[in-house]
Amino acid sequence: MIHRGKIAAVAILAVTVLLAACSRAELHHAQLFSFGTLVDISLWDATPEQIENAERIIHEELQTMHNAWHAWQPGLLTETNQQLRTGEWFSCPAGLLPLISQAKQLYQRSNGLFNPALGQLVALWGFHSDILPSGPPPEPAAITRLVALKPGMDAITIDGQRLRSSNPAVQLDLGAFAKGYAIDRIIERLIASGIKNVIINAGGDLRAIGRHGDRPWRIGIRNPRQPGVLAAIELEDDESVFTSGDYERFYQYDGERYHHILDPRTGYPARGVTSVTVIHNNAAEADAAATALFVAGPREWYETARNMNIKYVMLVDDKGVIYMNPAMARRVHFEVADKPEVVLSKKL
Repeated sequence: MIHRGKIAAVAILAVTVLLAACSRAELHHAQLFSFGTLVDISLWDATPEQIENAERIIHEELQTMHNAWHAWQPGLLTETNQQLRTGEWFSCPAGLLPLISQAKQLYQRSNGLFNPALGQLVALWGFHSDILPSGPPPEPAAITRLVALKPGMDAITIDGQRLRSSNPAVQLDLGAFAKGYAIDRIIERLIASGIKNVIINAGGDLRAIGRHGDRPWRIGIRNPRQPGVLAAIELEDDESVFTSGDYERFYQYDGERYHHILDPRTGYPARGVTSVTVIHNNAAEADAAATALFVAGPREWYETARNMNIKYVMLVDDKGVIYMNPAMARRVHFEVADKPEVVLSKKL
């Protein structure tokens, strides 16, 4: 999330660096801190005025999103969750309603594997904090109790600008796709401002439009268990690449790894997978799909991808075996010395 004390100084520094670079090269780069990670911005062949405007747009959007969407710091989302617990109708803030509406659709398409209504469970595991847990996992009885209450997006009813929930266990945590939604908003504003070639990369999750000069944008997919890059992908115009991994937010206790991607069916961190990467034409949908496919695991990823209309998937299981559909396999270039075992699915 944005650290407000730092963001203005970082933003000013970033635009200064970009403007200085304008006279030396055609690739311009900056970084801002948001969503708990560095957000990298790379622009190709932009004017100084476009660069300065891009920095302003990105700064505005990230600050607005931080204020509205934070899962545990006081703001619009925490106020909305308080209202949802009452079971009464209330007016949903305009900054949240489109996210909640899209989250309901993605929840249905994923058969509930993408479930932003699990906020109470995420908090129980200790992930509603800037500091990761260090002690034992929650008591099994507490997890079982919350799972039995079946919090889900289907409990939320939308009527125009009004919302209500029929399940008091529903607590929204939009972290599983807010980053993608934010990137979509930023890209659309940048396109409207005249920028044609840009990548917005938030900790390895990104959307790219245009090209890097006479070649496509080329990005790396992180190796989930070793330092460095597992594979590289060349992007076509206007594509998003999102990865969900058990290395993003996790802690270890008694030799066991506990990560933040929870399986709604069990209440525990999803098992059997170390990372899932998807390519899609919409960043919010790619973000949600990467989470859902991680939960689905090696046995259910294919069906889930079909339901969510995802055409490119790469899943790495906990033994290092890689599952891909043929279209994804044609685009992936492995960057490791020992090529991993690959299991190809049917066409998506």
